[in-house]
Amino acid sequence: MNSEPPEERGAPVGRRVFLGTLGLGALGVLAAPTLQRGLEAFLGGAADKDPTGLTGLLPNGGGFRYYSVASSVPHKSAADYRLTVGGLVERPASYTLAELRALPQTRLVRDVQCVTGWRVPDTPFEGVRLSRLLDAAGVRAGAGAVRFTCFDGAYTESLTLDQARRADVLVALRMRDEDIGHAHGGPVRLYVAPMYFYKSAKWLSGITVTEDVRPGYWEERGYDVDAWVGRSNGRDDDPTS
Repeated sequence: MNSEPPEERGAPVGRRVFLGTLGLGALGVLAAPTLQRGLEAFLGGAADKDPTGLTGLLPNGGGFRYYSVASSVPHKSAADYRLTVGGLVERPASYTLAELRALPQTRLVRDVQCVTGWRVPDTPFEGVRLSRLLDAAGVRAGAGAVRFTCFDGAYTESLTLDQARRADVLVALRMRDEDIGHAHGGPVRLYVAPMYFYKSAKWLSGITVTEDVRPGYWEERGYDVDAWVGRSNGRDDDPTS
């Protein structure tokens, strides 16, 4: 595997701060645009420029609410972005953004569902099927899971190997027919269509094949490891049944 320079690490945002800013986000849904702009200014600016990461919790006109668990997230350009694939594989690899774009792309149009209750219907994502990258790496016998790390230095996620090989799990490069911007987790993020959106890790930088599932950032804080839409909150039809 090609080596990478150490990733910059952001300081995790505390749970009280996180929940408090979620409250501000809920207020923004009801507030007038002037109040919304005032909240953004108070917290430090637009989501792409905010050094605190807190304005990312405010809703925007596109229906999404941005979440970050780090106080700051470094930006990666096409020139310096790398995605590594390693762990229990025969052929570790490191992909540039151009190399990922050159691979066959899959387009999915599904609802994005957050476990906190908001939904953005009919959202297009495009990218490389994760199964293609796993096949190219050659998964070793005894592997049972895939772990994902992110260049915010804090967020992690995991899927079972069977889940990771689903046709509706992408290493996503485009969202809503545009390249994925920094605030949405670009230039590359995970997209796990049948699960709640916290499984779709933003700012993806590493894919590591492991023996067993390791709980990710939010699973360590009480969220479900298997986050199928419908099974975690009982409000939605289960797409896997």
